[in-house]
Parts: sequence; structure tokens; C-alpha cells
Amino acid sequence: MSSIAIIGAGITGLCAAYELSRRGVPVRVFESGGEPGGVIRSTRRDGFLAECGPNTLLDTSPKIPELIRQLGLSAEMLYSHPEANNKYVIRGGKPIALSSSIPGFLATPLFSWGAKLRLMREPFIARSSPNQEESLAAFVQRRLGNEFLDYAINPFVAGVYAGDPWKLSVREAFAKVYDLEQKYGSLIKGQFLGAKERKKRGTVSKQNAAKISFKEGLQTLPKALAATLGTNIEYQQRLTLLERTTHGWRLQFNGERSEEFDAVLTTIPAYRLAEINVRGMDPSSFAFLKKIPYAPVSSVVLGFRREQIAHPLNGFGFLVPEVEKMTILGSIFNSSLFPYRAPEGHVTLTSYLGGLRSPELPFESPDRQIKLTLDDLNKVLGIRGEPVFTQQVTYPKAIPQYEIGYSSIRAAIEQLESKNSGLYLVGNYRGGVSLSDSIVNGLDFGTRIASLFPSRSHSHSENFSAVN
Repeated sequence: MSSIAIIGAGITGLCAAYELSRRGVPVRVFESGGEPGGVIRSTRRDGFLAECGPNTLLDTSPKIPELIRQLGLSAEMLYSHPEANNKYVIRGGKPIALSSSIPGFLATPLFSWGAKLRLMREPFIARSSPNQEESLAAFVQRRLGNEFLDYAINPFVAGVYAGDPWKLSVREAFAKVYDLEQKYGSLIKGQFLGAKERKKRGTVSKQNAAKISFKEGLQTLPKALAATLGTNIEYQQRLTLLERTTHGWRLQFNGERSEEFDAVLTTIPAYRLAEINVRGMDPSSFAFLKKIPYAPVSSVVLGFRREQIAHPLNGFGFLVPEVEKMTILGSIFNSSLFPYRAPEGHVTLTSYLGGLRSPELPFESPDRQIKLTLDDLNKVLGIRGEPVFTQQVTYPKAIPQYEIGYSSIRAAIEQLESKNSGLYLVGNYRGGVSLSDSIVNGLDFGTRIASLFPSRSHSHSENFSAVN
């Protein structure tokens, strides 16, 4: 019977394995670490819940709530508090709420009247040539002006990619924004007309998507996925050799044991895949993946007594524009978003440092990072005293960057797959960096691979669930 090997038990690999399994395709997952979930890490300590990786899951696709239902997690799922919708951006050292309404936008001090009037020109600016690869910053500067680049797009990029908008490709990193211009000739017109099309597809833009978590944090999801796979996941298994054979693929783990499979789906980071030894194919097959840069990021989770903080914390959190010259990239008000994040009378905040703005900061000592974070939080939120809870985690290579030239990398990935039957590459370096992107991509790849095994893609899909 044909079988599939999946390398990596992060959320993408787990979703692909789950989809294959429920369609009756034999699958084995090999993880180099000791637990499922990859960078999704939820830690409960002293009554505080620290999310050390992603903090929320965006409900952008009907596939996401359906997966949660299938796993029997509906009772554990949480939607963010309706009153926590405010998103703040720092200007002049103060948090200013973004507004999605026209009256609110006109009244906001976040943008000058000159910047607001500049928007009236946007529908009349010509679209770029489809043959031109433009940076996100150049795209926004051309269509919306410098102030929107500085106080809307720059902080947004810090929150999503921890990257540099002058390096990110608008076509590759923000394909939906690029497509709005190409299809409608205007972002403003595209927002209205595109919303109707998304409604027909049943999808929601990330900007408007509901935020999801679970009572014990986001790691609830990968743990539930892993539970459905049981002994078909093996931990502490680091892929060291990938060999193409006459009948499929031979994989070697930890430089010792080997097994053969009909197909292999790799979900490990691009830089890790580039290090794998290969046989039976070009020895430099994965070398091009080294061209994908990764931003280093640190997560600093701090807990306080509620009376220590002057700000009402009535929102999602705040983002910091680069022109504000602060240390942190932004902060999330975790305990305002979801319950069960802090003991009674306490609050939890998660801040991020580093990225391509300050790539050296994640490698400072944890104590130094906490101090720098506290200094910024005190200026913005008015904090008195020391935190009663701290948790710091550094990811030296956290987020892949879809920079100018990424289109050639994407094409090389597609060509590699077409030349090597049964080899598939997926991860947050392909198809989007968000948690919701990773889930949908994993499910889609599982469906795609399962279609190659039609004899086993039958009634399993109706009955497979966490309770079976």
C-alpha cells in the first residue's frame, strides 16, 4: 500500500497529515523536536497563559472552523472579546486608535489632513505594469503617499513579517493588495468590489476576520491534530538524507535509520531544507532556498496587576511605526482579547522585538530584552513597578521574507516538484506566513496528494475525527 512521509510536525505538516489520514491514505510524520506545533507554544504558569509564538488564529476560511469542529474542539474555542477590536498605532509616543469608519478616519489624529486629502487621488493613479516587481513601500508611496507608508503600512509590516517594506515584494508578500490594483485599478474601488467576491467564496479578509484561540492557548490545536495521528508521529527524528529511488523516496533520520515511502511532503523551514543531503537528484536541488531571508524575533510576555497600568487596554494592542524610534515592534493585550490569560485582577501583554529593524536585539540577554520592553511599555501605557510574570523566547529565524526576487524562488520550487514526482514542498515560506495561511495550505496539500490515491479517498472523510 502506498504511503506518505511528512517531515515536520508544525501546524502545516499536521494539517496535511490529518487530511491524508481522514481520506484513508497511510501517512507517517517525522519531527526533529519533542512535541507537536512548531513555533506554536502555549505555556501555563502561575495562573498566566503565555503564547510564545502566534497569539491568534484568524477565521479567514470556512475550512478553519470546520477543522476545529471535526477535532471536537468547539467547546474549547474562544472568539476574541468584541470590545477588543481597537487597534492602536503609536504616533508622537501615544497610542492612537485606528478607525474603519469614514467619520472616524476623518477625525483621527493619526494622519494629517494633507494625507487624508491625498487619498482622493488614489482612484485616479494608473496601475503598475504587470511585468514590474515593485516593493511594498514603493507601491504604497505611489498610491497613498509617504504618511500612510510611515503610519499605516510600516507598522503593519512589522506586525506581520517583522520585515522591511522597502524589501518586501508587493506582488509576492501582499498578493491580494497587488491584485486589487491590477484588477480594479484602485485599492479603494477594489476594497468595495472585492468584498462582494470574497462573500461569494465564503472567505474573509485578514483585516476583518474574527480572531480565534482556545481556553488553554493555540497549542491546543496542534496537540489535538497530533492525537488523531497517534503512533504515526515520531519525535526526535531529524531528516539527514533524502534519496530518490526507482520506486519512490528513501529517508534517513539522525544519520542512522532509513525508510522508504512513495511520496514525501517537507514542511520544515526553507533554511533547514537547504541543508539536507540528497541523492538520486541534483545535489544542489535545495540550495536556492538559502536565498530566502528570515527575520529574527523575540517574544516577551509580561504579567502585571491591573492597577499597575494606566491605559484601559481596550483593544487588540498597538503597533510601532519605525519613525517613532522605539525598541519594540508592538504589543498585544492578550487578557483583553481572551479570558483565561491572567489571574483575577491581573493582565497579560505580549511584545515583540527585533525583526529586520533591529536584528541584533533578539540575541541580547533575556533580562536586557525585558528591560527594553518595560521601558517602551511604560512610555506608551503608563506602567508602574515591575511585572509579576515574565516569559521570554527568541526565534533566531522566525519569519520568512517574500522579498523582491521571490518570484524566481517560487518558480524554482514549482519546477523542483515537477521534475521529482512524489516530492512536495510546503511551509510558511510558500503561500503565506500567517497561522491561518499555514492551516489552509496544509489541508490543501493533503487534499492534493490524496487525490493521487483515489482508491483510498472515500468514506473515511465522513467519519474521521478526534473521537475515533
